[in-house]
Parts: sequence; C-alpha cells; structure tokens
Amino acid sequence: VQLQASGGGLVQAGGSLRLSCAASGSFVSINIMGWYRQAPGKQRELVVRIINGGSTNYVDSVKGRFTISRDNAKNTVYLQMNNLKPEDTAVYYCYARVFRGHLEDFWGQGTQVTVSS
Repeated sequence: VQLQASGGGLVQAGGSLRLSCAASGSFVSINIMGWYRQAPGKQRELVVRIINGGSTNYVDSVKGRFTISRDNAKNTVYLQMNNLKPEDTAVYYCYARVFRGHLEDFWGQGTQVTVSS
C-alpha cells in the first residue's frame, strides 16, 4: 500500500493550503485516513482523522480552521487548512489504517508546510 501526499508549501500567516493523500495498492478497505504532523524538536501529533462512516477527530488547535474530507471512490483524503498560523509549521504525514485480511497502518512520505509570520 502506498500513500502519495501532495500540497505542502510556504504560505503567509492567515493563508490557506490544501493537502491531498491518495492510497493505492492491494487492500480490502480503508478504515481510517488522516494526517499527523511533526514540528522540529517535537513529537509527531495527530492533526485529524476521518473514520470509515465519516466521523472525524480534530486536535483542538486546528478546530474551526482545518477541514478533512474523503473521496472513497478515489481512496483519497484532503485537508483544507485555512487561517494558517506559524505554529502550524511542520512536516505533515498522511496516515491510513487499511484492512487486507488484517488491519495494517501505513504512512506517506511527509510534506512540508511552512507558515511565515
């Protein structure tokens, strides 16, 4: 299973970016897709995840600013990030928990998001 993420970049504070992550490969279903991030010197943290069926979990710091959506037909998840803040600067990693006889976790390669003040 491969996760191909795209959409990172450099933006000024208050700006927007949209990340996407497409899953490909051999699996029966995708149970969870989401995004983690890791800032320099910090641990990787969950930003948001969307569970099969549509329920979502956001970290408090992004609520009201970030929106996750999922296109099941394309096995793709999107993260719309609005009103970005310098503290959102991090490498963002796409994540998927898939079922292929058993549950497995996969990670994308990471995409850099830099927000300048």
